[in-house]
Amino acid sequence: MDLEAIVAVYADWGIGADGTQPVVLKADRAHFRAVTGNAAVIVGRRTLGDFPGGRPLKGRHNIVVTRQDLLIEGAEVVHSTEEALAAAARQERCLVIGGASVYRQFFPHLNRVFLTKIDLTPHSDSFFPDLDALADWVCTEEGAWLEENGLRYRFCTYERK
Repeated sequence: MDLEAIVAVYADWGIGADGTQPVVLKADRAHFRAVTGNAAVIVGRRTLGDFPGGRPLKGRHNIVVTRQDLLIEGAEVVHSTEEALAAAARQERCLVIGGASVYRQFFPHLNRVFLTKIDLTPHSDSFFPDLDALADWVCTEEGAWLEENGLRYRFCTYERK
């Protein structure tokens, strides 16, 4: 199974602070919906809590990774990397959607990353690995710089060699 991820990063590869994204672009949210629509997603419990209403994403099979013994309506709850990978293997397509600890946990299993690069460096306390600095990753698609509310961003796709 090809495990993928989707993430928005700032110029320093930061992805957020205090459990949320300091800068959010409407175009990035639309891109996220388009890429993850009808797919399974792996998400951490804390990141799930940052979603609208703290609820699983509609139109997707939500696999929530947590150490807690919880029932989450509309989600499959798992307690380990192995359980999540087994749940993902039963799906046609699966993307890791965060947060930082979940990205780190599943990074060794990723084959493709859909990345939104935002040309800004707000304070971040969580970071995604700098794929440009890793020899086993290559940027296979790099969109043109676009602009929203004075902020430059571009959509890129990276694949593991």
